[in-house]
Amino acid sequence: MTFPALSRDKLHTEEAVEAHFAGQLVALQGWRERPHTAFDRKTALDPEMIEEFVRTTQPDAWKKLGEQYPGKTRETLARQVEARLKAVGTLEVLRKGITIVPGIKIALCAFKPSSGLNAKLVKAYEGNVLTVMRQVRYSMRSENALDTVLFVNGIPIVTMEFKNTLTGSTYQTAETQYRRDRAPNGEPLLSFKRGALVHFALDQDNVSMTTHLNNGQTRFLPFNRGREGGAGNPDVEGEFRIAYLYRDLPPRKAVFSREVLLGILQRFVLVDEVEQPDGRVKRMTIWPRYHQLDAVSALVADARLQGAGQNYLFQHSAGSGKSNTIAWAAHHLATLHDEEDRPVFDTVIIVTDRVVLDRQLQATVKSFSQTAGYVRAIDGTSRQLREAIQDGAKIIISTIHKFSTDQLSIIRNEEGKRFAIIIDEAHSSQSGKHADSMARVLAEGGLTEEEQEIDETERALLEMQRLRGPKANLSYLAFTATPKNVTMERFGRPGPDGPAPFHLYAMRQAIEEGFILDVLRNYQTYKSYARLERAIEEDPRLLERKSARKVARFIDFHETAMDQKAAVIVEHFRRHVLPELNGQAKAMVVTSSREHAIRTHRAIARYIEQHGYGDMRALVAFSGEVTVDGQDYTEVGINGIGEKELPRHFDGDVYNVLVVAEKYQTGFDQPKLVAMYIDRKLSGVQAVQTLARLNRTFPGKERTFILDFRNEISDIQEAFKPYYNVTHLEDVSDPNQVYNLHARLMAFGILQEDEIDRFVERFLHARQRADERPVLEGIVRQAVERFNDLLGEDDQEEFRQTLNSFLRFYSFICQVVNLQDTELEKLHVYGSWLKRILPTRQAPQGEDVTDDMLALAAFRLERQGEARDASLPADADAALGPIDRFGANPYTEEEQATLSEIIEAFNQRHGTNFTEDDYVRFEAVNTAIVDDETWAEMLRNNPPNDVRPRFDAEFMRRAIQAFQRDNAMRNAFMQDQEARDMLMTLMFQRAVRAAGEAA
Repeated sequence: MTFPALSRDKLHTEEAVEAHFAGQLVALQGWRERPHTAFDRKTALDPEMIEEFVRTTQPDAWKKLGEQYPGKTRETLARQVEARLKAVGTLEVLRKGITIVPGIKIALCAFKPSSGLNAKLVKAYEGNVLTVMRQVRYSMRSENALDTVLFVNGIPIVTMEFKNTLTGSTYQTAETQYRRDRAPNGEPLLSFKRGALVHFALDQDNVSMTTHLNNGQTRFLPFNRGREGGAGNPDVEGEFRIAYLYRDLPPRKAVFSREVLLGILQRFVLVDEVEQPDGRVKRMTIWPRYHQLDAVSALVADARLQGAGQNYLFQHSAGSGKSNTIAWAAHHLATLHDEEDRPVFDTVIIVTDRVVLDRQLQATVKSFSQTAGYVRAIDGTSRQLREAIQDGAKIIISTIHKFSTDQLSIIRNEEGKRFAIIIDEAHSSQSGKHADSMARVLAEGGLTEEEQEIDETERALLEMQRLRGPKANLSYLAFTATPKNVTMERFGRPGPDGPAPFHLYAMRQAIEEGFILDVLRNYQTYKSYARLERAIEEDPRLLERKSARKVARFIDFHETAMDQKAAVIVEHFRRHVLPELNGQAKAMVVTSSREHAIRTHRAIARYIEQHGYGDMRALVAFSGEVTVDGQDYTEVGINGIGEKELPRHFDGDVYNVLVVAEKYQTGFDQPKLVAMYIDRKLSGVQAVQTLARLNRTFPGKERTFILDFRNEISDIQEAFKPYYNVTHLEDVSDPNQVYNLHARLMAFGILQEDEIDRFVERFLHARQRADERPVLEGIVRQAVERFNDLLGEDDQEEFRQTLNSFLRFYSFICQVVNLQDTELEKLHVYGSWLKRILPTRQAPQGEDVTDDMLALAAFRLERQGEARDASLPADADAALGPIDRFGANPYTEEEQATLSEIIEAFNQRHGTNFTEDDYVRFEAVNTAIVDDETWAEMLRNNPPNDVRPRFDAEFMRRAIQAFQRDNAMRNAFMQDQEARDMLMTLMFQRAVRAAGEAA
C-alpha cells in the first residue's frame, strides 16, 4: 500500500508530519505500510503479519499448527498470542515466544545474534516484519484514532501522537491528548504490560515518551538528542529536527531502524519495580532515554572497532539514570563480538567505591540474563571474586577494595583474558593504590625479551611499573557527574583541547529537560556578626593561628549562635518547606563537624520542644563516637534508631529534618528533600555534590530552598561552573614534574641511594615478608634518624609534603604514561614505607585559648536581602586546573599574640557594620520582661503556643518605647517583618529559659 499524496492545503498540518514520518520509515528503513483496517480492535494485533512471520521463519511450526488446527490456523495463533500477552505481557512474549498445544514452540521475534556464525539465526533476524500503520482506530467503545502505531511481526510496540508547531500545537499538546483522551482502561493497545511498550508525543522539533499511561497522572520524559549542550534537538539540513527517529545521521543509525529498534527490545527494555510516593511498589516498563541509548551505542561501536585497552569517561549528570546505563553497557560489552566474530571481552567487572553494593544495579544487570553464573555479585570475600573470574562469569559486580589483596595475585591473566572495568562514580580513589591493585590483578602479558636480559631486580621494578601503566587488555569505563582533573586525565579521551569525556549528558541539559531541579534558583544567604570580649583579667600570650580557630569555634558553638540559627531553620522550614509535597517535604542541615552536628541537632530539638511544634522532628547522622561536653554520643544513641534503618525512618511521616556531618552529604538519594540549611564552608566539587542532594525530582516538587550561613553565592556559582556544561582542563599535567619532585626529595640530604637500593633489593626478594620486616624497617629508620637530626620543624614539614606529593603524583602518572624508569619505581617503593615510619607533625606547644577566657558581648544573624535566583547562564564555564599544585610549604612558627589582640582581630573580621545596640538593647527589653514577676510566672506556667502572642505584643510595645529617640532603629524594627519575627522568636525562647532558671 502507498499513502496518498497530501494536497497543498494540508502541507502545514500535523498530518503532513505524520505522513512524512511513515513515508521515511518505508523509504529509508525498509518498513512496510499497512492499512488501519488490518488492525483487529479486539485483540489489538495485526494477525496477518503474525502469520507471515511465523510461516516464513518457522515453517515446521506453522505446518504442525495447521495440522493440529485445520482451517483455524491464523485464528488460533492470534488467539494464543493474545492470551499470552494478557498473561505475561508484550516484552516477555517477544523475548520468549509462546507454546501452543501440543508443544508447538513459536517465536514471535528473532533478535540479532551476537555472532554471525549461525546462518539460521541471522536469517530469522532478517525475517522480522516491521510495519507502520496510520490513523489506527483502536477502541471498542469509540472511534478514537491514534496517529501512528509501529508493529513488530504484527505485535504493537509503539504508539504515536503527532502535532505541528505551524498550527499552534506542540508535543506538549500531544502529551495532554494522551492524558485526557487516551484512557488505558479496557483498551488492550494502551494497557500497561499487555499493550504497546512505549508511547511517543512529538512534533517536528521535539519528542517525549512514556511507558505507562495513567490518565491525568501520566508522566512524559524527553527523548531528544540535546541541542548545543541543552535541551531540544539540533537542526538537520533539509529535514525535521526529529529526523533521528527515521533517518540514519552518522555515526548513529535511526532509532527506528531495524537494528536499533530490535536491539532496544532485546537488550534495553526492562520491567522494574519502582516505589511510589505512597510506599507501594509498582511494576514499570523502562525504555531507554535517548542519551542512554546514544551512550551505549557509541561505546559498542568504539569497542568493536578498537578492542580492549581503551578509556571511556561518561560525564552523566545526576538524574541521568546511571544505574541502568551501567547495566546496559555491561550487558552489551559482555556479548560484544568484533568484526571477525571473536568476543571483545572475556569478563565485564562493575566496580563501585561503596562498601554496600548498589542492589538496584545488581538487579538490573541480572534481569537481562537467566543463565546461571552469567552475573556474579561479590559481596563477601576476595575468594569469591577470584573464583568468579576463574569460573568465567561474564559480568561481575564488586567493590574496588576486593582487588586490594595478595589473594588475587594468582589471576594475573596468564591466558591473555580481556576485561572491561566499569567504575561507578569515578573519583580520585580509582587513580590510587586500589586501582594499582586492580590493574596488577587483571593485566596481561609480561616483560619483553630485551627486558628479560637485564638484572633481576630491574626486571621486577619494570614489571611493577608496567602493571601500573596503560594495559592493552583492560578497558576502563568511568561514570561521574563531576569529574576531577585526575579523572579527566586518567579516563578522558585525548583531543585538540585536552582530555574530554567520551560521552556527555551535562547538568545543564538534565535541568532543562526536567530530569533534575536547578538547586541554585532559590538561594538565601545569612551573615553573622559577633563581638567578643575577654572574660578573664589576665591577658596571656597565645599561639595566634591555633587560637584564632578556637575563637571561631567558640562563636560557632555558642548557645546564642546555635539558638538563632535553630530559630531560623525551624521557622523557615515550618513556614516555607513543610507545606510542600502535601506535608512530606524533608530538609537537610549540613554542618562542619560531628560535634557541630550534635550541637545543632540539640538546638533544633530544643527549639521545637519549647515551641510545642509537633509537626517537626529531627534526626542526626554522623559516624563513630563523639565526646561533647564530657559525654559520649553515637548516632544510634541519639536517634534511638539503627544506623541502617535511618534512611527508611527519614523517608516516613515522623521525621522531616536530618542534621548531617559528612555522612549522607554525598551519595544520599532522598527525592523528598526540598530544603538545605548549610552551616559549613563548601567549595569545588564538594559544593556541587552536597547541593546535588536536593536536585532529585518528585511528584509535586517544583522548587527547592537553600539557606546558607557560611558561603557567598558567587563562590557557590564558581564551584558549579566547571560541571554545568562539558568539563574540561585548562592544561594537562606535565609528567616531567615527577622528576622535579624526585630531585626536590633528594636535595634534602635525608635519602641515600645505596639505602634505597638495599631496601628495594631485600623487599623484592623477600619470601617471608613478616620475617623481613624488622630488617626493612631498620634500613628505612636510618633516613628517619637523619630526618630528626638534620631538619628543623619547617624543613621536616616541607619534606613530608614533598614526599606525599611525589607518591600521589607518581601513582597517577604511571597509569597515564609508560615511564620505563626503575629509579622512580624504587623511590615509590621505598618512599611508601618511609611515609609510614616518619614521625607525624607535632601540634604547636604553648598555652591555648579556652572557652572560659571568652565572652560573647553581642551576636546577630542577618539575612542578606531576599532569596536570589543564582541559576547559571547557559554558557557558564570554568576550566579545571591541571595537577601542578604540590604541597611543599613549610609549617612556619605561629606568631605569638595576646588574647586581646586575637579577640580584636576576630571582631575586625566578623563584626563589620556591627554595633552592640543591635543586640544588647533588644536583650535589655527582654530582660525587663523576665524581671517582671507577673510575666515570669506566665512564661513558666503556660504552654509556649498560648503565651507567645501576648509576649510578642508586650515585646513590641517595650521595644518601640525603648527606641523612641532612635528613629532609624525603630523604623527598621517595624518595617522588616521577617527579621522582627526571627528576633522575637529568639527573645521569646531566651525569656522562657530565663524564667525557668529563675524559678
